[in-house]
Amino acid sequence: MAGNAGESEDANVLRSKRDATRYQILVEIAERQPAVSQQEVATAIGVTSQAVSDYLQDLIKQGFVEKHGRGRYEVTKEGVDWLISQTDSLREFVQHVNETVIGQVEVETALATGSISEGDAVSLSMRDGVLRATPGAAGSVAAVAVTDADEGQDVGVTDFEGVLDYDLGAVTVVSLPRVDDGGSSVIDSDTVAEFAADHDLLATAGVEALAAAHAADLDPDVRFATAQAVEEAATRGLDVLLLAVTSRLSAHTDRLREQNVGYEMVDAAEH
Repeated sequence: MAGNAGESEDANVLRSKRDATRYQILVEIAERQPAVSQQEVATAIGVTSQAVSDYLQDLIKQGFVEKHGRGRYEVTKEGVDWLISQTDSLREFVQHVNETVIGQVEVETALATGSISEGDAVSLSMRDGVLRATPGAAGSVAAVAVTDADEGQDVGVTDFEGVLDYDLGAVTVVSLPRVDDGGSSVIDSDTVAEFAADHDLLATAGVEALAAAHAADLDPDVRFATAQAVEEAATRGLDVLLLAVTSRLSAHTDRLREQNVGYEMVDAAEH
């Protein structure tokens, strides 16, 4: 039974209200055990006493909590293991927020389109997948430079006002079989070239994919394409053609779905 309770072990507990409540209840029980007042737990986490009772029954069935009598509960080893896994996930999430989200909110990096001095007002735009800072605040998004920069150099900007308006890119995923199932030989080079002409970037994942690009006389923009790189390019407004061997597909498509990036699958064997 305990194994079933770990269905979302690898997921951030904040993604599920049910898991978040289970997490809070387990923490409260661990702090109070063995004498546990359901009303105290309910008050501590802001739910009803009946809700705590229902969750407790579920946690007992799943093997996360043991009941030793009226009002006496104890978190089991399985329950502790689940708490640890969720706490580790939360710690990683908090680190991501601190280092990536908050850090980017405080100071973002842009490419200067002209000479900029620290303290200057700039306008921001997204072009060719790159955030650009133009001297003056005439654009829809204004910011303040925190570093000096000449044209073409990186410049730090902060104090943003406005909304950066640009279209998200899309990803076309061309799947290729492994070499022992035909590899790059199953796709027509002209087809690859036609697809590439309609996209901003060509990315390859796997040697078979690189061979297919070379056969079409194309040099990939991203030769060792990671799921994060393809997703980031699309979220910055670039249309990406991804040639990927089947063994690399799930990593890319899972990431794109998680980040709500639109993509289209194309089977190489059908072209």
